[in-house]
Amino acid sequence: MNSRDRLLLSINHKQPDKVPIDLGGSTVTGISAVAYNNLKKYLKIERTTRVFDVVQQLANVDMEIIDLLGVDALDINRLSVENNDWYEVILADGSKAEYPTWFRPIKADDGSWYTKDEDGTVLSKMPVGASFFDQMYFPYINGYPENFNNLKDALKKISWVVHSHASNLNATELREKLLKLKESTNKALVMSGGVKLLELGFFIRRMDNFLIDLMVEEEKLSEMLDILVDMHLAGLEKKCQTVGDIVDVIRFGDDLGMTSGPFMDLDTFRKFLKPRYKILCDYVKKHSNMKIFLHSCGSIKQFIPDLIEVGFDIINPVQTNCYQMDLLTLKNEFGRDITFWGGGVDTASVINRATPQEVRKDVLTRCEILSKDGGFIFAPIHNILSEVPPQNVMAAYNAVKEFNGDTI
Repeated sequence: MNSRDRLLLSINHKQPDKVPIDLGGSTVTGISAVAYNNLKKYLKIERTTRVFDVVQQLANVDMEIIDLLGVDALDINRLSVENNDWYEVILADGSKAEYPTWFRPIKADDGSWYTKDEDGTVLSKMPVGASFFDQMYFPYINGYPENFNNLKDALKKISWVVHSHASNLNATELREKLLKLKESTNKALVMSGGVKLLELGFFIRRMDNFLIDLMVEEEKLSEMLDILVDMHLAGLEKKCQTVGDIVDVIRFGDDLGMTSGPFMDLDTFRKFLKPRYKILCDYVKKHSNMKIFLHSCGSIKQFIPDLIEVGFDIINPVQTNCYQMDLLTLKNEFGRDITFWGGGVDTASVINRATPQEVRKDVLTRCEILSKDGGFIFAPIHNILSEVPPQNVMAAYNAVKEFNGDTI
């Protein structure tokens, strides 16, 4: 059974030969460039690290390490890595990496880094010693405009949007390269759908304002969400037409929860988000063969039945240190109907702080719970951050190999 067969079988809730594995298959299952440099040093691999997600400072995972760890999924953004020009930079820990030439942050007098647009607006900032850029500009922070004619221009001032560069290949070139990638690797291919509703609200209005808007600005908020849905449908149309028969998984992203609970009650979710998610999921299902992956951090248990109903096939990162996110309960209640892509090792207190032996134990326990009857792709709970020691990264992935009966 090859990687693609294994992963799709698990998504279809059938028992694969092994637990499928992911590292770097998306921008929410990746690894910090700092942690990646440490991992390569530990493995005695000499290869320049390329930072393909500049906001989160995530490394492009090289095929050498993908093969070593037995990874079954590839982010198609690796084509943009091949197609970009690069220049050398020094990361927060003093190690070297490369940025794409279109990303040119400016170093401030205090040692921090920031980005700005052509108008001089500061879009993002990375403080001294930090390992990711924070959004600094929120277009509608002072309130909604009279109309949304300038919404597309407003989105161009959001760092998460302008710093997310996809491949500049034309449709024919992209199809040809993806077909070659699929044939040469037999990996499952994953792409970003660019779909966000709640999070774009956060990016546009700032989180506190947008959450208040759910209660006091219903008309304006609904109008903006409808326009965003139309924009997403236009983007999905291009993606489905171009690669919908080649790519296996398309990723949406909306963080619906906090550690302590969800961001909103179920009625509010059903009023503002559920019907719009259904429109977007229905379009993908009708016009492609792709499975739909929803990244949603935090406590989201109350939403899962509705997420299943609207058409999501996969949830991630399965943040089990949050309220009501007990792993065994989630598997027992929803494991027949939705795939857990994540939840494989605790990134808040285990992989970053525990011993390799404790990491191994955590991974084996989670694989035992989640792997029965498929519906599980191993990945850490969100990205592996800069503080994670390489011994613990290897302990996590070796534990999955051990569970799978592979040679370590």
